Amino acid sequence: MFTGLLHMHSLLRWVLVVLMVLALIEAFTGKSGNKPFEGKSRKVFLFTLIALHVQVLLGLAMYFMSDVVDAALASGEVMKNSSHRFWAVEHMVGMLLGATLITIGWSKAKKAIDDAAKFKKIALFYTLGFILIMATIPWPFREIFAGRSWFPGM
Repeated sequence: MFTGLLHMHSLLRWVLVVLMVLALIEAFTGKSGNKPFEGKSRKVFLFTLIALHVQVLLGLAMYFMSDVVDAALASGEVMKNSSHRFWAVEHMVGMLLGATLITIGWSKAKKAIDDAAKFKKIALFYTLGFILIMATIPWPFREIFAGRSWFPGM
């Protein structure tokens, strides 16, 4: 079961990165123009939020099922080992904070009165969330993940 979740989590990462880039483009073009906050724009932001929440749920399920996290927490030296610290703390906290920022952005945008303010809120909060999420993905080019596949588990 864990392997299936890992595959889904790894695949959805790419879907989410694409959706977040599209959402940011939509937010910044909407913010600078007289674009209505409806139709395509609204759907891109909402689909990004939904995909993100699904990804968070998959990640939380994996966190509590993971042998790597269990070993890291059991070692008693989580904060001394960069790999253990990443899996037990940094990845989860960074992703949850990023998801929280994006959720706040969506909520604030829905409450804003004019379309320009809605796009501005989305642009700000989705950008901050995107930066946190991108920083805490276990990319293969990071030193502690050298040799890791771009599609773990596949």
